[in-house]
Amino acid sequence: MNFWKEHPYLRMIGMAVLFVLALVLIMKGWGMTGQLAGLGIMIVGVALLLLTLALYNKPFEDAPNRKK
Repeated sequence: MNFWKEHPYLRMIGMAVLFVLALVLIMKGWGMTGQLAGLGIMIVGVALLLLTLALYNKPFEDAPNRKK
């Protein structure tokens, strides 16, 4: 599937939105000191950061193997 290779602007916009949303969730959860819900919100934020990283790496997934 070459969707992310064919639509780089959509990929960049998606990454920017996910990144900002993740940072907002992490900071909101950090402000809820002493509450278990704050930890859950922070974990969701970190998961969104990992999703952003996966979206960034998706076009490079099919690269040919390099010899060392």
